[in-house]
Amino acid sequence: MPNLRRKIGVLCVMAGMFTGSAAWALEAPKGPVVLQVSGLIEAHNQGKVAALDMKALQALPQKSFTTQTPWDQKPVTFSGPLLRDVLQLVKAKGQHIRAVALNDYRVKLPVSDAREHDVVVAVQMNGQAIPVRTKGPLFIVYPFDAKKELQHKTYYERSIWQLKAIEVE
Repeated sequence: MPNLRRKIGVLCVMAGMFTGSAAWALEAPKGPVVLQVSGLIEAHNQGKVAALDMKALQALPQKSFTTQTPWDQKPVTFSGPLLRDVLQLVKAKGQHIRAVALNDYRVKLPVSDAREHDVVVAVQMNGQAIPVRTKGPLFIVYPFDAKKELQHKTYYERSIWQLKAIEVE
């Protein structure tokens, strides 16, 4: 019996290897799409795009931190999935991402930032969903107070609120 299970397991792995990109299909969003990820990714659910709803982002492990920002008078608590987990979900293969806001503002940041720092795609500020009028619904934010080097204009400029899309390059 153990041999049969092992053979079935090997066959399943081999079948997965030959199914191509279908093996990397993401579940289709059930709610409104809040983030589209495109470019050098291997997991898709709408053509060559990974369309994510809030439920998909909230299903990832969540990280919270409190940090002072240049835009707020007192420290703010941000919560959401780590950017590296979002990139891993879509099987991103690039070295940079171009983040795009609702008003089409764009900022480029290295994927290495996601690996080296606990950058979050915030879905909450101070325990509340983030309305569009106050930087929502998504906000890429660095844990500025975690490392002195992050308290620099470079990282402030890489933070982008009203995030709607990520293009992996």
